[in-house]
Amino acid sequence: MVEIKKKEGESPTSHLHRFLKKVRQSGVLKEARKRKFKIRNINKRQRRLSALNREEKKKEFQRNKKLGIF
Repeated sequence: MVEIKKKEGESPTSHLHRFLKKVRQSGVLKEARKRKFKIRNINKRQRRLSALNREEKKKEFQRNKKLGIF
């Protein structure tokens, strides 16, 4: 948690600027954006099957491209 106390005679804009600078330096936003989308763990079998499916689709696409369908 970033906390900034207002200095005496400081304008609201400069106070906001100092706060935003501290937030950027602390890396809070970067961490929050990183955690926005959770990456799920995939087991070996599912990874292998998805790789095989990708290869199959690539081959099918190449075949169709040769035939002039795509």
